[in-house]
Amino acid sequence: MLINRITLEFSKFMLGGSVYYMLEMLIRQRSHWTMFVLGGLCFVICGIIDNIFSDSINIWEKMVWCMVTITVSELIVGLIVNVVLGWQIWDYTRMPFQVMGQICVPFMLLWYFVSLPAILLSRLCDRLVVFT
Repeated sequence: MLINRITLEFSKFMLGGSVYYMLEMLIRQRSHWTMFVLGGLCFVICGIIDNIFSDSINIWEKMVWCMVTITVSELIVGLIVNVVLGWQIWDYTRMPFQVMGQICVPFMLLWYFVSLPAILLSRLCDRLVVFT
C-alpha cells in the first residue's frame, strides 16, 4: 500500500513538474530544470493540503494555504538558486511589492488562482488510482 502511495505521489510530482515547465515554455519561451522540480513539488503539496483539510475548510481557504505554501517555496528556492548559486533563473525586482527579487504580490495572486486547477487535478489523479 505504501509503495502505491509513493508511486502515485511521484507520478503527481512528474505531472505537476511537466505542466509547469510547459507553461513556462509557452509563456516565457524559457525555463530551467529547477522550475520542473519546484512545479512538481508545489503540485504535490497542493494535493496534500487538499487531503489534510479534506472537508474541514472551504476550497478558497485551501487555495490560500496553497498560495502561501507556493510563495514560501518560491522564496526558499529563489534564495538558493538565484542569490546563493547566482543562476539568475528569475528576478522580480521590477515587480511591485517584491521581496528580495524572489517573490512578489502579483505572482502570489497568480499562485492563488493556479492552485484551484492544481487541487482539482490532484483530486482527479487520486480518483483515477484504485489501490487493491
